[in-house]
Parts: sequence; structure tokens; C-alpha cells
Amino acid sequence: MNTRQLTELGQQLRVDSVRAADAASSGHPTSSMSAADLMAVLLAHHLRYDFDRPAHPGNDRFILSKGHASPLLYAAYKAAGAIDDAELLTFRELGSRLEGHPTPRRLPWVETATGSLGQGLPVGVGIALSGKRLERTGYRVWVLCGDSELAEGSVWEAAEHAGYEHLDNLTAIVDVNRLGQRGPTRHGHDLDAYARRFQAFGWHTIEIDGHDVDAVDRAYGEAESTSGQPTVILARTLKGKGVAAVEDREGLHGKPLPDAEEAIAELGGVRELRIEVQDPPAARVLHAVAAPGQVELPRYDKGDEVATRDAYGQALTALGGAREDVVAIDGEVGDSTRSEYFAKEYPDRYFECYIAEQQMVAAAVGLAARGWVPYAATFAAFLTRAHDFVRMASISGAGINLVGSHAGVSIGQDGPSQMGLEDLAMFRSVYDSTVLYPCDANQTAKLVAAMAGLDGVRYLRTSRGASPVLYGPDEEFPVGGSKVLRSSGEDRLTLVAAGVTVHEALAAADSLAEAGIRARVIDLYSVKPVDRDTLRQAAEDTGCLLTVEDHREEGGIGDAVLDAFLDGRPVPRLVRLAVRTMPGSASPAEQLHAAGIDAESIATAARLLVEQAVVR
Repeated sequence: MNTRQLTELGQQLRVDSVRAADAASSGHPTSSMSAADLMAVLLAHHLRYDFDRPAHPGNDRFILSKGHASPLLYAAYKAAGAIDDAELLTFRELGSRLEGHPTPRRLPWVETATGSLGQGLPVGVGIALSGKRLERTGYRVWVLCGDSELAEGSVWEAAEHAGYEHLDNLTAIVDVNRLGQRGPTRHGHDLDAYARRFQAFGWHTIEIDGHDVDAVDRAYGEAESTSGQPTVILARTLKGKGVAAVEDREGLHGKPLPDAEEAIAELGGVRELRIEVQDPPAARVLHAVAAPGQVELPRYDKGDEVATRDAYGQALTALGGAREDVVAIDGEVGDSTRSEYFAKEYPDRYFECYIAEQQMVAAAVGLAARGWVPYAATFAAFLTRAHDFVRMASISGAGINLVGSHAGVSIGQDGPSQMGLEDLAMFRSVYDSTVLYPCDANQTAKLVAAMAGLDGVRYLRTSRGASPVLYGPDEEFPVGGSKVLRSSGEDRLTLVAAGVTVHEALAAADSLAEAGIRARVIDLYSVKPVDRDTLRQAAEDTGCLLTVEDHREEGGIGDAVLDAFLDGRPVPRLVRLAVRTMPGSASPAEQLHAAGIDAESIATAARLLVEQAVVR
């Protein structure tokens, strides 16, 4: 396309953005209009993509980080022939694929869900890492960002990581339109302010007028020819470009244009340009998937003292040997999470994100989008700062495995800042998630392998200290199941535990038995989905349930157990032991006792529960 045709395509994208938002009576047309020329040139001259084969390994990858500008994306799809005009005008309707913010659950051409600002570039870094270090197919990653989102710290985690990894296959396009939601952005149209920041992280920077299509074209070409550095194109634009009533005006963010018909006329009317996007080069997928049966997991003898975090690292390494699609990521604590075991055996498939947990989770999402099976690990406590990335991963339908080590007060002397006490609640609340909490090494190994075959967000909670191996290496642990470790026809209550508290519950059951009180013990290793049948049977048989967890009372094992009785059936007598105080520094045994979740505390609560049940 020549200059005039590119300009016409930009105007078409503006018109169709206005039309889509007007049909929906909502949306962000002005944010779409500012970036229309940037999108037109990319689509017509530089993007290599087969819309009929979105999984083509040679396709370039485009991420609309400013996801609220979705009308622009959908207008581009129409120009490329991927959707028709009738579908464009279903924008934001119930059942439409064209949601207010794009998601890959609905559209095959969307790499990741966006809309929570500051996430597109971090996920783009993950995809670029896959392209440069693993696939080596030569595709480029293009990320269109807004200037407002550059206030997010996650953007700079991504910028530093991309610079450190020399991701010259990554180009960020920043639509610097000066206006945020409530008024001007921090730096307005000061392109140099943004350039200095990116340059500090090792990026090649280009500053342009984002409405000069020839300048945009040259900038994209310069980005493609830049070696050894990621490139950021800082484009000065005007929000609402082309319509005098809204151009560069405050107070119009997130609103359809006041007079769409007049605006369309001012923009030159409706157009029906169609463009042939360049085909991607031939490419092949480099990684293969081995059958799960080929995995030779580590085996541990009953009675051995092994930390579940050790078993995680060893099992992940075994899984990596059998499956070439498994990759590992860590947040600079691999010696503690035991991800370092995998790193030593398979350095090419290991990614160090340093202490940048948002980038770590985003990298996992990006790698998953490219077909890899990522396992990302850090302390359970530190995953909480990446919760929004976990939430958005679920919206994307991303298949990622997250592992939180050093969970609970049982870590001991490090104190509360290092104790994951909210993680079970966090991950249980995520849509379609799986939450697993093993108590011994063989159980951990089996669950690590099982996670690779699950969908959605999967979370495994591991512990710092060594604990006795309870199960044999051939024991199976289906997700959604549990294990009954003590049971008799004379059971007067049921102790439900997971992880470190399983061992405390067993010791408490032994103590209670000496006092003539039989207690059933359930190892609830699958916290979500929970084993409703076993819990309901225990309630029917014993009438009393006592849950004990190294976690806050809200949202953890106690709530998971309660969920089994929310179908209208009678709720059994239930007591929940959990961490209700603010811990200090103490030994692991002292911590468990102070929190009231050790064997002595469990036995005391059980006696009281049984006595009250008898009185009643």
C-alpha cells in the first residue's frame, strides 16, 4: 500500500471503531482512534500472520495490551477478512465473540486476555522468550501499549527482563495519546521521558509522529532490523484523532462518540478496504510431547524424612526428562523452591525471572500460549503480589502450573513476612483452578506429574521442613480425591488435614485412641476440587468434623470442607483450627503450637468437640 492507501486504511479503522462502539452504546472508540494509523501500517506492511491458521508456528504474535481499545482490534480483523461487518456490529453483545476486552477463550487470534493494564508487555516477553530461546522460528512479537499503563510497575519488570535477555524479536508500540481515563497522563506527550526509561533497561528507542504513516512504516522497519535489543516505538498521537468534537479532549474516555453519524462523515464515510496480510514463513514446532507413562518419578521409602519442596524439584526434573514441552521458571529462589534441580539438568528450558513475581507469572502465561507446559515457583507468600496476573491467566484459559513453597507458620524463625498464609484462599477463588497440598514426597511427585495434564491454573503448595513419607511410591492420588489414613466403625469424629497438619492429625489421633476416642483422619491433598463423597460419608459416620490447616481461617481447607455440604443436606458439627494470630519468630514446632494447630491442640479440640457432642 502507498501512503494514501495506508491513510485510508487508518481512517477505515477509525470509522469501524466508532461504528462498533455506537452499536454497543459503550466502549472506547477514542482510544482506538489514536492508534488506528499504527495498526494500519502494521497490518498492511509488517505483520506476518495466517488468520486461517492461528496456530501456525511462523506467525508473528500481536498483543493489544491496551485491551480497552478492542474496537480497533476488531476493525483490523474485519479489514483482514477474519470477521465480517455484521459480526463487527455485535460488539459487546451477549454471546458475541467480540467482548469489551479481547480474550483467547473467544477468539483464536488473541494471544492473551488484556484489560487489566500493564500485562500485555510482560506476557509478550514470555512469548518472545519462547520464540528466541526455544522455538527459534523467527517470528516477531508486537505489543501495542497505551501510555497510561506505563505507570504500572509490571511494565518495567518486563522492560528490564526483555533488555537483559536481548529480546530483539520483541517490539513495543506505545500509543502516547496524552490522555488517561480521568485526565492527562503523568508525562503527557513527553516522548523523551519514556525513552529515557526504556533506554535505561537496554531498549532501542524510536520516537515518531504516530499519525505519519510513512514515519510509522520506517519505524517498524528499523525495529525489524535492530539486533541484540528489544525496540520500543514511542508514537505521539491524539486521542479521538480525526473528529474535532472529541480530538485531544478530556472527559470522553470509555464513551461512544456523541454523534457517530456526524463523526463518520467527518472521517470520510464507511469504507470496505480489504488487505492481504503477509503470510508467515515456513516453520516447524521444535518441541515434542512424551506419553505420561514414560515418566520415571523419584521413589521414596516409607518413614524417610523428605521435604515436599525437595520432592517437587526432583519430580519436576524427572518430568522434564520425559516431556520436552515442560519448562521451569523461578523468582530467584530456586535453591529454596528446588527448581534449581531442573535448571541444572535442562538449562535451555529454565527461565530465571529474578525477584519479579508478576513477570514470572506473565512469562508462564506467554510460554503456555506457545504450547509449553510451564512450572513457575517461588515462596507461597510472594505469589500474592502476582494475583492479578493469576486472575488474568484464568480469563485467558492459560494452562500454567504455579508452585508455592515455604507455606504456613511451619517455616519457623523467618517470621510472618515469609509465611504463605493466604495462598489457598487466593487460588481457590480463581475460576476453574486446581489447588493441591501434598503431605509427603511420593504424593508430591505424583501430583507434580498429574498437574501437567490438567487445564487452567494449577497450584501446588509445598513445605520447607522434612516430614515422614507416609505413602508407598506406587500409591495413586487422583486429583479430586483424598486419603483416609485412620478409620474404624467406632470413630466419633473426623480430623481433616492437608500438608504439614496431616502428620499432626495422625499424632493427635494416636493420642485420642489412648484415651478411648477413635478419630478418623482424612488427608485432603486435593483442596480444589474437594472430595465431597468422602467428606459426606465421614460426616454421616462420625457426625463431627474438625479441620486443621497451616493457613488463615478464611478461604482455606475449612471452607473447602464446608463447600461439600452446601447442597441443602444437613451440615455436620464443624470446628476449624487455623492460624488466627500474627506469628513471630520461633521454631517450627513452637509455631504450630502457638497457632493451635499441632497434635496437642488438635487432640484438645477433639476432646472438647466429642464431649459437647455427647452432652447435646
